[in-house]
Amino acid sequence: MPEADDSQKEKQYHPDVPQKNVPFPLKGSGSYDWGMKNRLARTFEPETGRTVMLAVDHGYFQGPTTGLERIDLSIVPLVPHCDALFCTRGILRSLVPPQTQKPIVLRASGGPSILKELSDEEISMDMEDALRLNACGVGIQVFVGGEFETRSVHNMTKLVNLGMRHGMPVMAVTAVGKDMKRDAQYFRLACRMCAELGATYVKTYYVDEDFETVTSSCPVPIVMAGGKKMPEFAALRMAYDAIQGGAAGVDMGRNIFQSDAPSAMIQAVRAIVHTNETPERALELYRALRARLGRKKAR
Repeated sequence: MPEADDSQKEKQYHPDVPQKNVPFPLKGSGSYDWGMKNRLARTFEPETGRTVMLAVDHGYFQGPTTGLERIDLSIVPLVPHCDALFCTRGILRSLVPPQTQKPIVLRASGGPSILKELSDEEISMDMEDALRLNACGVGIQVFVGGEFETRSVHNMTKLVNLGMRHGMPVMAVTAVGKDMKRDAQYFRLACRMCAELGATYVKTYYVDEDFETVTSSCPVPIVMAGGKKMPEFAALRMAYDAIQGGAAGVDMGRNIFQSDAPSAMIQAVRAIVHTNETPERALELYRALRARLGRKKAR
């Protein structure tokens, strides 16, 4: 039998203090259950409501992309500087140390390589495997306007249904065909469709004109895709403009791991995302960290 609570100390029931219910601050996420919110709170830093995701999933259709030939050497050292790692389950199991405390978002779609029609994707991972791998989210490509648009949308909704069943956030990744125009009108359409059909958050590209209309018309968080490699200052400027335009973070890959100093670059991006640092100041930080790393290597 358990011991009786016979302490003589006066009970502290505080009947005059209403119970505090802390609202969940992430955009559009207030109605989810506890498990879903907890996974989101690990992916998006609670104090800022933003995230710096490191995208290294390129190999699922590109093979050993430049900068990702040896993920154990190039990417694992960067993991402490990101808020979440976006990768495939194969890379997670084979190369990411299980001691890693950073949340993982897993690529859940695939099929064709760069040699085929990319929109011809299927769901490529069972939700139970995502749970087995202790993931904090899954990501799936959605090809609005692509040849297999309907299939990719249905792939996403199937994954959303499974995610709701198991408390797993689903990141919809908007994909743009080679012949399609990348403008705010297209991304408003693609992001809103993904959100309307249940995506927990959406990864999309930045556009110079009217990006704020993309984020404001999407009822769930948007994270900016990094896209092709560009000069460091241009990438930092793009990240800054996206955050100022309403993005809840970035999911950058090539502009970090193909940088001359990846560790310095991801820390500069963090300064923009989490402390609203200007691109100019972030570039100064990048250069200072790059020089410091260079001196360490010289020793």
